[in-house]
Amino acid sequence: MDETIALIDKIIEEHKTIIQRMKSLEQVANDAEAMAGLDKAKEVFMPGRLEQKEGLKKLQELQKTVEEGIRAHFTREETGLLSAFEKQGDTMLLQALRTLLLEHRDLRQRLTQAKKHVTELTSGKLSRNVWEATAHDMRAHISHTRKLLEAHAQNEQELLHKLRNKLMKSER
Repeated sequence: MDETIALIDKIIEEHKTIIQRMKSLEQVANDAEAMAGLDKAKEVFMPGRLEQKEGLKKLQELQKTVEEGIRAHFTREETGLLSAFEKQGDTMLLQALRTLLLEHRDLRQRLTQAKKHVTELTSGKLSRNVWEATAHDMRAHISHTRKLLEAHAQNEQELLHKLRNKLMKSER
């Protein structure tokens, strides 16, 4: 039972970290688009310029970190957490968790799409207009993905707290 509570606490902490990283990724994406828009006349954010490469490199690194962290987190939820719910949760809690786990597929696909956007932007092969449109699309995509992840994490948090409370009561 202590292992389950420790796992629940770890996942709750991971939710906080994931949401913070998604907010950072969204901010970098917003900064990239804003920089492109604000400096059009000066052509500061043109393909091949140092400032663009640094910003895109940061975006790419952050996107990779976020994706790896979320994928590992989802795996822990789909294995260890599911097992804990199967052993110590009731039917209602288990069914609710299984429903939430189904959302992971869509969220993984959104992460793959974000990676595709970042790869396109860093390729240096896009014309200025296509680059700007892709940057805008990516920003909107990341922003919406963050909102979906936050809602998903909130629903999981409620479920985790219910199981945690149930386990703590049964320990007494």
